[in-house]
Amino acid sequence: MNKKIGVSLLAILTLASVQLAEAQKPAKVPKVGYLISAAGVSAQYEAFRQGLRDLGYVEGQNIAIEYRSGEGSSRLADLATELAQLKVDVIVAQGGAATPAKTAAGAVPIVFGTSGDPVEGGYVASLARPGGNMTGVTFLAFELVGKRLELLKEVLPKISRVAVLANPAHPGEQRELRETQNTAQSLGATLQHLQVKASTDFDSAFEAVSKQRANALLVFPDAVTLAHRVRIAEFAAKSRLPSMFGWKEYVEAGGLMSYGPNLEDMYRQRIPRYVDKILKGTKPADLPVEVPTKFELVINLKTAKQI
Repeated sequence: MNKKIGVSLLAILTLASVQLAEAQKPAKVPKVGYLISAAGVSAQYEAFRQGLRDLGYVEGQNIAIEYRSGEGSSRLADLATELAQLKVDVIVAQGGAATPAKTAAGAVPIVFGTSGDPVEGGYVASLARPGGNMTGVTFLAFELVGKRLELLKEVLPKISRVAVLANPAHPGEQRELRETQNTAQSLGATLQHLQVKASTDFDSAFEAVSKQRANALLVFPDAVTLAHRVRIAEFAAKSRLPSMFGWKEYVEAGGLMSYGPNLEDMYRQRIPRYVDKILKGTKPADLPVEVPTKFELVINLKTAKQI
């Protein structure tokens, strides 16, 4: 009898010690990978971190962030693979990093912030039903494309020849161009469409603008033109060309005007919520892609005086 009691007591003590050890194990800290092109805007990353803090996530306590930045699609793909190997729970892909992340991250959930059309880009099946391991926010608002040209015309009614800088590889660029052409026709203006896919294309594009004597410049927002925003703004100022852009980052670099969503707000208010939901078990396929609903008009008064 005593032997049986002793064995039972030992079993109870062993079970209790195992349960205590399990209880004392630190909870798993979720790990988020953040992937950005080296030419991206770091302010958006800081906005994202603040958005996580607003949701109660504290780095080093209940969340960890693996930040990676690189130049070129192959380098970004390598970094995405590295993040996947680190077994991050979700990857946030900023701007041009979305495509390399899609290629290299495997089944890791991806939250993107993209300037293009995510359906045309192959990220999701549809905005309402993404259907895969990617979801997020698109900053593309087709209804603003024509409005930007209208605003330019309101500021300078004599505008008749508008040079358009755009990346032909940008998902949605052709529809943006059609919308702009329709608006230009209604305003009695002509467009000069110039393609810029890489840094080597800008000098020839600027030369063509000068040759054709355009009297305004319209720049479609995407990762390529954003990376060269200072260069574009300097050319416009030197040529005394009024310029219109899609985001305030171009105006902060010296451009004249922008009309579009506030990217920092999107990275603070919206993208962290996607990460939070995925960390809590929601699949990206069940999270519809969001589009911007709030827009801002920003004007650089210093540039306006120079022009």
